[in-house]
This record gives sequence, C-alpha cells and structure tokens, in this order.
Amino acid sequence: MDEAVGLLEDEPGSGAFADLVPEDVWLAFLRFGRRLFHVPDTPDADGLLFQYGTDAFDGPATFTLDLTRQFEVSDSDGDHDHYVQVPCELRYGLTPALEALGSFHSWFFHHAGADLEEWAQGLTERAVWTAIRGLKPTEIRVYQERV
Repeated sequence: MDEAVGLLEDEPGSGAFADLVPEDVWLAFLRFGRRLFHVPDTPDADGLLFQYGTDAFDGPATFTLDLTRQFEVSDSDGDHDHYVQVPCELRYGLTPALEALGSFHSWFFHHAGADLEEWAQGLTERAVWTAIRGLKPTEIRVYQERV
C-alpha cells in the first residue's frame, strides 16, 4: 500500500499522465484498480471512487474528475484506524457544459461482491466523457493522503 502512488503513476507505461487523454487516464486507473493489496478482511477495506463536480477549494471554480483508490488501515488490534486515499484528479476550467453535469459519485469495493468490470462499464457511459472529450485538463494531480 505504501507504493500505491508509484504504482498508479507507473500505469501509463513510459508516458506521463499529463500526456494522456482522459479516457486513457481512466483505463490506467482501472488497471491500478484491478491490482489487489493486502488490506483488512472487511467489505469496505479496498475501494474505488469515481466522482466529479465543480469546486473552488483552492482557487477559482474548476470542474474536477476524481478517480480515487481508498484503503482501510487497521491498528495493532485489527480495529479500524484510518483510511489512505490515492486520488488522481483531472481539473478543467469551468464551462457551461461541465457545470451542467452537476456532481456525481460512485463507489466500488473489492470485497463487497460487486463486479469491477460492470461498475466500470456503467461509468464509461456517463455524459462526463462526452463533455470532457477534446478538453485538456488544466492540471492532473496524483497524490496520497491519510483521511
């Protein structure tokens, strides 16, 4: 799990995320999402989050497509201690088409009995892909944080 950011950053192969179109970033994220990590044996210990919307947390309003992997971390007694998240954020200048999408989020958890491929297929049909097609992100951030 400590190497998760590096593994995600290495997913595109020889290129960097900044050189990829959004659909390729999504495919790289899904490849990363298929990798299994040692996590506690609970249904929500290893999850993928697909979300988008408009925010203005650190400056002017932007549209953000956020692809996040979340891991549960347990203490020495096996109880929940915290989560570690590895987000990949694609940020765009705000346009009327992006703003009209509103916000959306969807979780997938590896040990909850759902099918990753079905979850991903449903998300590839969302209007966000049409709205961002041809747009270059103003920023792509990949990082790790404790939550």
